[in-house]
Formats: sequence, C-alpha cells, structure tokens
Amino acid sequence: MTVLEIRDLHVSVESDEGGTPILRGVDLTVRSGETHAIMGPNGSGKSTLAYSLAGHPKYRVTSGTATLDGEDLLTMPVDGRAKAGLFLAMQYPVEVPGVTVSNFLRTAKTAIDGEAPPLRQWIKDMRQAMSNLRMDPTFAERSVNEGFSGGEKKRHEILQMELLRPKIAILDETDSGLDVDALRVVAEGVNRAKQTTGLGVMLITHYTRVLQYIRPDQVHVFVGGRIVEQGGPELADRLEEEGYDRFVA
Repeated sequence: MTVLEIRDLHVSVESDEGGTPILRGVDLTVRSGETHAIMGPNGSGKSTLAYSLAGHPKYRVTSGTATLDGEDLLTMPVDGRAKAGLFLAMQYPVEVPGVTVSNFLRTAKTAIDGEAPPLRQWIKDMRQAMSNLRMDPTFAERSVNEGFSGGEKKRHEILQMELLRPKIAILDETDSGLDVDALRVVAEGVNRAKQTTGLGVMLITHYTRVLQYIRPDQVHVFVGGRIVEQGGPELADRLEEEGYDRFVA
C-alpha cells in the first residue's frame, strides 16, 4: 500500500517582497485506493498544497514533512517525485508548442519506468485510453494543449494519469470549467484509474458536483492554510447547504 503522509507542513510563497506564509500546519494522510476531497474558499491555500508537494520553486517549505512510502518527498527533484509515483493534474495546464501529445506521453512514460514501453502495445493502450475519454484520435499528433479547449486540456490531464499509472494523484480543480458531459467523462477516468491501479486521490475542488461522480472517502475543509474540519461525504453536503462562512468567521 502506498502512503502519502503530510505532517505539520508550513509553506511560504516567494516574491520580490520576501516570503508570505500560506500553509500553516497541514496534517493529511492519503493511502492507496482512497479519495480525499480538499474543499475551501478561494485563497485558502489548497493549490499551494498541491504545488508544494509537486516541487514548484515558487513555494518554500519552512517546516514540516511530506513522505511518500516513507521517503522524504520534499528533498526530491520534481522529476524524482514523479518517478516516485506522484502525479499533479494542474488547474491551468500549460501549452507546449512543437511537442506532440504522443511524443510527450511516451517520453514521460519512458522517464518514469526507466525504459521505453513496447511501441505496438503503447499505441494500443493510448488509443484505448483516448477512446475512453472520448478524445479525437487526431489529438495525439497535436502539440500539447496548444489550441485545446478547457475541457480538452482537462481530458488530456486524465489521459496522462491513466497512461503513466501514478500511485498518488493530486487533482487541482480538474472539474473547473467543465460542462456536465465532460465532467462525467473526466470523473469516469479517475474512477477507472482507481479501480485498475489502486490509485490514491487528493481531489481539490470548490464544488460538490464532482463528488457526485467521484465519491470521497473523506472530506477536508481547508481555511487559512490549514485543515479546520474533516468528515465523510456528508460533510460535502453540509458545505453545499451552508458554505464556508462559519469557518471563515
């Protein structure tokens, strides 16, 4: 079983004016096969948590620990974290002109596994994954995210996740900007990955609608850079009715 364990994590964001504390003591454990929903108002630090774990240089860990299967995640380079089994689906996926989706995905798979996947089987797997996500096969030869709609970018993120087969996936507002049909397709991709690989999921979201399709085991309310309450799926229903005012106050 894979375990991502975060203990008393404090993080500052670096700017020309210096460091501004954002995370103020986060404790969280995510295991294989579990889905943890991280919910909270804008500016509460949810995305900071995601990017800090992924190794974004803008965010500086000032204290605390984060381990993946007992290994210190915070001392690993960014690619080392991916090789260890951590995956981040970004809220705003970047465009990579001149690099095709097929080349990008096979290069990433080779880097993670240490050897190139057999070409014939890889093509078969990629085509099947794209079909499951209702992606036009021609997207494989387009530049990564260039000219993609918001929904197409999010499907591409899930395509990466399905093919790279990480141990723990952090999904940073993957549901934002999706219509009902696209949301269902993306959610099915997440559930499919969980069923086939035992993936552990940290799902960052503002809204409960995605939780109708990806059922969380635990819901964590994130306010002021820390988790202020946690519970089962019923907590998300309560947040839908009441909002975050009582936590912010």
